[in-house]
Order: sequence, then C-alpha cells, then structure tokens
Amino acid sequence: MIYAGILAGGKGTRMGNVPMPKQFLHLNEKPIIIHTIEKFILNKKIDTIIVATPKEWIRHTTDTLVKYGLTMPNIKVIEGGTDRNDTIMNIISYIESVSPVSDEDIIITHDAVRPFLTHRIIEQNIEEGLKNDAVDTVISAIDTIVESTDGEYISSIPIRSHMYQGQTPQTFKINKLKQIYSMLSEEEKEILTDACKIFAIKGLQVKLVRGETFNIKVTTPYDLSVSNAILKGSMDK
Repeated sequence: MIYAGILAGGKGTRMGNVPMPKQFLHLNEKPIIIHTIEKFILNKKIDTIIVATPKEWIRHTTDTLVKYGLTMPNIKVIEGGTDRNDTIMNIISYIESVSPVSDEDIIITHDAVRPFLTHRIIEQNIEEGLKNDAVDTVISAIDTIVESTDGEYISSIPIRSHMYQGQTPQTFKINKLKQIYSMLSEEEKEILTDACKIFAIKGLQVKLVRGETFNIKVTTPYDLSVSNAILKGSMDK
C-alpha cells in the first residue's frame, strides 16, 4: 500500500497576524492545502491520503475539503501531533488502526504548505521509496553554507557541491520508520528537524530525489507573495 501523509499540523506563527493557520490561507482564491492535496489526488498509485491537522481545526479542514469537492473516501482527516515527527507517528498509528502494515508499505510525507510539488517528484518518491527505507527530496545549495556553532564566529564552511537544501516529500517504509523512531532517546527526538534525520542519526542511508527551486514552503507573508507570482506565471503560459 502507498499512503500520503499531508502534514498540516502547524499554526503558522511566522505568517504574522492572520486569522487561521497558513495552510488555510488563499492562493489564487483557493486554500493552499487544497492546491497541495489536489497534486496527490492526481497520482492513482496512492491508495489513501491522510491529512493531519490541529485538533481545533479538524472540522474546518473537513468543511474545506467538502467546499472544494474533495470528498473522496480515500481522503481522511485526523489530529496532528505536537511537532512534525509526532504528527507523522499519529498518521502511522491511524494507518495501523484501519489496516495491517507490511514491510513493503510506504508513506509519502509532505508539507501542506508546499503546493508546487510536481507529478515527477511524487512519482520518483514512490519509485525510490519502494526500493529504499528512506527518501528525501532536495535541491543543490546555490549559496555557500556557513556553519557557526556559537552564532558569533564561523566554525566551518562545508564544500558547497556537497550541500543540499531539504524539501518535501520525504518517503519512508512505514515499519522501518516506526522501528527507528522507537529507538531514539528523548534527547535525540528533541534535535530532530525532519523525519529523515531519524535515519541519519542512526547512520542509515537516505536516498536523494531531486526537487525543484519553485517547490517552496509558504511560511511568511513574503513566501505567500512569491507563491502568488509563481501561480500567476504558470497560468499565464
């Protein structure tokens, strides 16, 4: 089975003074989350799409799906977790509650506020996810990356050609992800910024899939302006 987990658990605090989480803000007269879910609906290899959202926004999420005609039986809305990885584990728990999970079953996890992913990116995540335990979508770093451990002075400058910027989707064998996550200490869980780091911490391989520079995450008002420009540009072609 192939599952898609849409991570819509954030409250959007960096978006500023807005009346709702950023995933519900409109992009060309349609909520960002709708743009994102529609990309996954188009891929017929995906069996079930699970949308994880804050508890107090579950009804709003469901109503939004109804309003925009996304009432398919394979789209489920559940409560998200306290952070990104906790939300993924909530999705996995839901999957386990409705169907047995085999070692070949995979989950494609994606930020609800990355509405510009492409069919190619999804397809390659599925292809590589079926062959590997973990997959990360990345783009090559354009700027030189500077590391500072104290925030005052440079501690290292990695080789730029070795550096990549992480995006989503990130795809995992479900049972393997759950197994590795259960092995982490509380200290290790606290430093996690994304699910692929779960594998990296344990020295396990993560396969790379090339993303796109326009596969941006809408986090700030500036991102929203850029997203509207991207969408307008694609519509004008």
